[in-house]
Amino acid sequence: MNHPNSGLYHYCLNIGLRVNQQLERERKEPMKMYVPKAEKFSFAKPSHTIVEKSWHKFFKPFMIGCKVWHAPFQSGRIVPDKKSYPDVKVLLTIHDLNPLHEGKPLEEQKKSIAHTQSLIDRSDAIVCISEFTKADVLQNCNTGNKPLYVIHNGIHRVNIPSQTKSPERKIERPFIFGMGYVNTKKNYHVLLPLLKHNPGIEMVIAGRLDEPDYIETIHKTAAKMGVSERLHLTGPVSEDDKAWYLSNCMAFVHPSLAEGFGAPVVEAMLFGKPLFLSNLTSLPEIGGDAAFYFNGFDDEHMQAVFKDGMQRFHNENMSSIVINRGKFFDWEKSAAQYLKVYQSLL
Repeated sequence: MNHPNSGLYHYCLNIGLRVNQQLERERKEPMKMYVPKAEKFSFAKPSHTIVEKSWHKFFKPFMIGCKVWHAPFQSGRIVPDKKSYPDVKVLLTIHDLNPLHEGKPLEEQKKSIAHTQSLIDRSDAIVCISEFTKADVLQNCNTGNKPLYVIHNGIHRVNIPSQTKSPERKIERPFIFGMGYVNTKKNYHVLLPLLKHNPGIEMVIAGRLDEPDYIETIHKTAAKMGVSERLHLTGPVSEDDKAWYLSNCMAFVHPSLAEGFGAPVVEAMLFGKPLFLSNLTSLPEIGGDAAFYFNGFDDEHMQAVFKDGMQRFHNENMSSIVINRGKFFDWEKSAAQYLKVYQSLL
């Protein structure tokens, strides 16, 4: 939980809070979260957290009496050693095997899979956050006879603003909106021709500017196309600003090359706007019939998908379809499923 603007942060936060809410209703002992110092008070009560200390590298008193350890990430670093803690059952959540789908060098792919496999080998059960991720794991890793579950993430509910105050950044035309780390994997540069073909719109992308070289390429390409003044890379934004953008955009765009789930897409569903996604990895599973898909990234195809999708969305009044799709992804339901998996390990 070192990166508050990340999907993994919200995953850990929501699972921890919802599981403990259900345990409290059942009058059972709460689950404790192992967190960095800054997150000591993030889980309702300080007694629900164990703050990481530098000396924990050598001695982990909190492992004494621990029955189930949930490792929340396939690239994580903290998984109990079976030799030192033979009685602790380990549940591993695998979000994605994205390095296989991002065009990474082969050696980097092998290194990533080897690390994930090492965690699988030290686990007693596995959760994948989508059917796509499960299929990817079965194809590329050896899970042996370990139980393998699919539990979708819930929706991070962005509060719809009661006031209409806009962010400081001026948006003067109808705009399309995307959010997520701005890097090669997210593939935002392929959207620039939409600005060229639609001179009456702007584009806002919110999220950490993750790769300086990629950001520079986007700006140079936008300048060549003559659309720079209508492109806004905001960096991270507040929850209020995010809500304003989602409430006021004409469409949400997410052309990512690789997603284990696609949390920004589910956040956007709450607002009932047109969704335009790539057709890669888990995104068709998450978007279902509520989204429109880019089957490639050439200019003419993307413009046709965008134009036809916008027309169909309004002709068929699809807003309620999008909102109802978002309701399918519920943290309460996900937490109940995780509790069943924890209990199966006891």
